[in-house]
Amino acid sequence: MLDESTMTSFDQLIINANIATFSANYGFDIYDNSDANNIPYGQLENAAIGIKDGKIAWIGAQEQITTHLPHYQENQVIDVDGKWITPGLIDCHTHIVYGGNRSNEFEARLQGASYQDIATQGGGIVATVSATRAASIESLFSQSEKRLVALMKEGVTSIEIKSGYGLDLDTERKMLRVARQLGEKYDIHVSTTYLAAHALPTDYKDHADDYIEQVCEWLPILHAEGLVDAVDGFCENIAFSTEQIRRVFEVARSLDLPVKLHSEQLSDIGGSALVAEYKGLSSDHLEHLSEEDIKKMAASNTVAVILPGAFYTLRDTKLPPIKALRKHKVPMAISTDCNPGTSPLTSLLLTMNMGCTLFYLTPEEVLAGSTVYAAQALGLSNKGKVEVGCDADLALWDIARPADLAYQMGLNPTQGIMVQGQWRETL
Repeated sequence: MLDESTMTSFDQLIINANIATFSANYGFDIYDNSDANNIPYGQLENAAIGIKDGKIAWIGAQEQITTHLPHYQENQVIDVDGKWITPGLIDCHTHIVYGGNRSNEFEARLQGASYQDIATQGGGIVATVSATRAASIESLFSQSEKRLVALMKEGVTSIEIKSGYGLDLDTERKMLRVARQLGEKYDIHVSTTYLAAHALPTDYKDHADDYIEQVCEWLPILHAEGLVDAVDGFCENIAFSTEQIRRVFEVARSLDLPVKLHSEQLSDIGGSALVAEYKGLSSDHLEHLSEEDIKKMAASNTVAVILPGAFYTLRDTKLPPIKALRKHKVPMAISTDCNPGTSPLTSLLLTMNMGCTLFYLTPEEVLAGSTVYAAQALGLSNKGKVEVGCDADLALWDIARPADLAYQMGLNPTQGIMVQGQWRETL
């Protein structure tokens, strides 16, 4: 029990709340079905939260704070009248900074054009690279800002943004600068990820090793400019080999930067084993992931990031190995993969629904995958949970139960978001 001086010293109080904490302190343990103490969502009902200096300072039963309320000014107390609080949502895999628009390709595919047909006509990733290179930093910011705002309106308080549509030093730098500027303008956490090893630019055709050498040379430059939080690559038969990605990871390791990887989306060439070897934050996509590599991910505590938007857009039929990931207790995050070609998706709530309907994840799994495990996929130990000591990044929802967030489609129940103790939307 906290003393009187502590209970009357919070900057803000949230009262009459139901809370999905996703904290083991309150019984959240998604993998231990046998534990009678396991409480879905780590939920607390009729609870309150005390916030101080942008952090969660206290969580308890409503009745514990009631006698202390007279010590607070009216504007310090927010009565949410039984609504639900979750950690602020975290979109842990996005490409939201890009130029141009590829809806013409969407139409062409629906009319029977193949990906190769579109690529031959200058479409595909080449089109996005060209548009991103041509865009001014102001234009790129303006285009990308709309996508960020859409995500924030649905409860997102932290986001990862990748480069990878520049494929040259100047444009990779421009993309990462825009990502930083978005975080500064909206005062939310943006993790920037260097993804120059995303595709082979046309001027390096048949010279992939030479291009990887350039990728390795650019990384220390951009890191020295404060633009890189993590390093990613696309490890696939149509992209880069494990040995080529290893060269990039070695540079990342020398700079003490965490790594992650696009892997096993189209084939199994051992990308997840590679990222596990480097104790990477996450391995992402994973439709073709083997059980042997799942074991390696479990041993390295590497998060599996599931991306149903790309699966949906591409009409894929190969499901990621959800049962095996559960069996080996690999944490599963879920994300929009917002990008112009394969997942033009700016709704993390719809992504959760897709995770349930397409991949048979549970509502608890997809909400955990958008909070506590998404935070782990970005290395953010102070976010993704409603727990004393964590950042006061919260989302307020007008819902009957947490499962509503995955169940409903098209109805946005967000009532507001809080980032480090400050409300960003009108309650």
